[in-house]
Amino acid sequence: MSDPNNTNQWKTLDKDLGRINQVEVATQYISRPLVGLGLSLVFIVLAGLASMLFFGQQPTSFVVIAAAVFGAYMALNIGANDVANNMGPAVGAKALTMGGAIAIAAVCESAGALLAGGDVVSTISKGIIDPASVEDSRIFIWAMMAALVSAAMWVNLATYIGAPVSTTHSVVGGVMGAGIAAAGLGAVNWPTMGAIAASWVISPVLGGVIAAAFLAFIKAKIIYVDDKIAAARRWVPVLIGIMAAAFAAYLAMKGLKKIIKIDILTALGIGAVAGLVFYAISAPLIRRQSEGLENRNKSLKVLFSLPLVLSAGLLSFAHGANDVANAVGPLAAIVHAAEFGAAAGKVSIPLWVMVIGALGISFGLFLFGPKLIRMVGSQITKLNPMRAYCVALSAAITVIVASWLGLPVSSTHIAVGAVFGVGFFREWHAERRARNSNRKRVAKPVAAEERRRRKLVRRSHFMTIVAAWIITVPASACLSAVAFFVLNAIGS
Repeated sequence: MSDPNNTNQWKTLDKDLGRINQVEVATQYISRPLVGLGLSLVFIVLAGLASMLFFGQQPTSFVVIAAAVFGAYMALNIGANDVANNMGPAVGAKALTMGGAIAIAAVCESAGALLAGGDVVSTISKGIIDPASVEDSRIFIWAMMAALVSAAMWVNLATYIGAPVSTTHSVVGGVMGAGIAAAGLGAVNWPTMGAIAASWVISPVLGGVIAAAFLAFIKAKIIYVDDKIAAARRWVPVLIGIMAAAFAAYLAMKGLKKIIKIDILTALGIGAVAGLVFYAISAPLIRRQSEGLENRNKSLKVLFSLPLVLSAGLLSFAHGANDVANAVGPLAAIVHAAEFGAAAGKVSIPLWVMVIGALGISFGLFLFGPKLIRMVGSQITKLNPMRAYCVALSAAITVIVASWLGLPVSSTHIAVGAVFGVGFFREWHAERRARNSNRKRVAKPVAAEERRRRKLVRRSHFMTIVAAWIITVPASACLSAVAFFVLNAIGS
């Protein structure tokens, strides 16, 4: 016969252990964000120590060390915010897990930055500030430092509130604000700023229109036909060929510029050849993959999943090749000015600066990227592999069109605009089908209030993102001006 006292003691012990376990779980939950902050701080310190290896004996080494620290901070924020646009659609469509997306993006972003990143970058961000207006190297260094700090702070804030913004535009605003603070309004190239402002509208609208057009094509030629599998065998290889052509042309212009300068017509020729090759390769593969699939939409998702994963990887590679150099441009400018004692319009980016950019992006993506990836991939509108593929395809084609037209566009605005384009097209298409059903009396009429409730794009996210886009350049410019006055006062 058991002792009642022992039984009560065991029950009390179990309760106490349960309480301790709850405290441990709660502690882990609370400290989880601190882990990311701690690892980020370690990376930033290591970036500063790495810069000491190159400039430890220089009289201006403390300036380069501080710039490396801020550059690492900027790179972390790029990974947390900007990369989500490339991986969000694939994750939202369930073609990739979050872990798989982060791994692919980290590898492709780093490879793009280190292998195909521009060896020469316009340190005043595409000619926004005239170097002659800030000839004093000390003033120039503080201006670039202020631009770096303000851009990083703004992207950090945008990530915190869940708004995907353009890091390139953040740097543009930072450079503009610091330039105005240092040399007045006359230092700014206002026509260039006007073109950049126009891209705020052109980028998302063009991306959205192209994505909606491809989705309309897929619906008409594949989804709403009697034999979906036969239609997929015919058209999916064509879409893969178009994707290959767009990415080949884009990477030919951006990725080969270290070796040879390629004009738009040559790049389009390279893209056409790549498209034909990939069409020839993918046609038998799609035919083999489609054998035994049921004639339903769920089967189509299988055929689009692998092309979607490949397109996400290529988008990340292209982003690393193009946008990372722009983001670390102010850091490269500071290094050049500190080493040679003069400002320059264009400088070579040192390898260690590109390494800081590439590694910072990877760490930022790993530690803080999932929040924005989920938002872009699933919280704006519901995506499946077909819709997400339209987003990726639109992003590549829009960049090619913009390059041909000579427009400065943002990959962030294009990708997110494409997601909105897909969502708004789905709304329009669902509304049209509902009207046709009501007219034919095939289905029960849907009240107007119910149709409004069924909107397929979340308006709250739409308004938040558009507002963040509009104020990115002014906000980062104001932050940069304040940062310049503070840094200049400290330096003096």
